[in-house]
Amino acid sequence: MKILQINASYKPAYIYGGPTMSVSRLSEQLVKYGHHVAVFTTTANGTEELPVTRNIPQNIDGVLVSYFKRMTKDHSHFSPQLLIKLWKEVRKFDLVHIHAWWNLVSVLSCSIALIKKVPVIVSPRGTLSPYSFTNRHQFIKKLLHTLIGKPLLNRCYIHATSYREQEAMQKLLKSKPIFTIHNAVVLPAYLPEQGKESTVLKLLFFSRIDPKKGLELLFAALSGISIPYRLTIAGNGDEEYITSLKNLSRQYQIEQHLDWVGFKSNNKFDMMAHHDVLVLPSYDENFANVVIESLSVGTAVLISKEVGLAQYVEKNHLGWICETNVQSIKETLISIHQNPGTLNIIREFAPVITLHEFNEDRLINQYLEMYQKISP
Repeated sequence: MKILQINASYKPAYIYGGPTMSVSRLSEQLVKYGHHVAVFTTTANGTEELPVTRNIPQNIDGVLVSYFKRMTKDHSHFSPQLLIKLWKEVRKFDLVHIHAWWNLVSVLSCSIALIKKVPVIVSPRGTLSPYSFTNRHQFIKKLLHTLIGKPLLNRCYIHATSYREQEAMQKLLKSKPIFTIHNAVVLPAYLPEQGKESTVLKLLFFSRIDPKKGLELLFAALSGISIPYRLTIAGNGDEEYITSLKNLSRQYQIEQHLDWVGFKSNNKFDMMAHHDVLVLPSYDENFANVVIESLSVGTAVLISKEVGLAQYVEKNHLGWICETNVQSIKETLISIHQNPGTLNIIREFAPVITLHEFNEDRLINQYLEMYQKISP
């Protein structure tokens, strides 16, 4: 099967978080299982450009990736060269899989593929959630969705990464079938050594630092508890926003409990294993790869009900689900501290449960079944 993956960013543009990693992991697995996969992407890397060869397919971990220059430095990612290449070559592929929405790469690529009568499947990856319509540029998004987005998406197949996202898509669109398959997640090759037991509750925030992640809520909750704790914040983001968070931690008088360690990649599983709980009180997450990464090494999670994997965590008793408010987070943290035995149980069983559910063979077969159903 010949599959074209389109995403405005691709590794090593890790600044964009989970979607970049999920798309690259899926592409690599498809190649491993004998399928022809090409990726069209841009040189986007935040406000900078990736230092890569442009316009010529590059072998990136077995996947042929074509990087194209973008004309804009913002999230529109307009790339005329990518679109010209797509217009010329799209019919060489059995299907086009587009990741994310609300950028000109996705929207215009979708239009071209449909004009050329090539099947299209779109993975919104949270960009079509109710939160996304109320967060930024509300009026423009709603207008564009009505005039352009909805007519296009109703002609596409939709891939959701969680049942929460599936429900949102069913309310928003009248598309062709919606498939729900979890993200392909890179799991550790071995179980790292776990941290030593301590009376101090070791919390970890491991994600892109962004207003939607709920760090302000977490800081407020921590300021209201008396239990001993340390919070490690691993991630990058807008420097101005990070500075405002550090100022907020001083206002709450919790800065002495925080460790800002920046973006981590190579030793992330070791870092996760040395903490008691991964905390992600987000206002919106269609999936959250980091939840599975944390559970795969036995570290329990505290996530908001707005995280796509909340249902999975709750069903398998792998952590705690909170509301997106200070009181709920505060009460949950106190409960975790008062029940250390639960952390030990999760540490023992979470890797087994997670490795079974996110087995590479199982997931890739689900994706291939989806592709086969939409390919002519």
